[in-house]
Amino acid sequence: MGEVASRVKELIREICLANYVDIVSGSLSPDHIHILVSVPPSISISKLVQYLKGKSSRKILMEFEHLKKRYWGQHIWARGYFAVTVGNLNEKQVQEYIENQGIHHQKDNFEILSH
Repeated sequence: MGEVASRVKELIREICLANYVDIVSGSLSPDHIHILVSVPPSISISKLVQYLKGKSSRKILMEFEHLKKRYWGQHIWARGYFAVTVGNLNEKQVQEYIENQGIHHQKDNFEILSH
């Protein structure tokens, strides 16, 4: 894992801790992040994503000059995000999916899996 990825991971942990969000599982890929979190009812998912993207991008751009130059006037994070609620029945499946992302992204082929 590179220096930027390590710092992003650290920032996500800090932001979640500051907002009483528990990280159950997570996976960093070169171009996206998967996290399974337990969010208190006092914070909306959209607000959490705003905190995660906003605070992490600001700090990453301040700390890594080469990214500041590359992303000048642009966004580090994509505008969208995907969120889904999980319960006791599918939490384990979602957690396994996230934990296996490293293996998934090592594959060099394009395949569509049917479930």
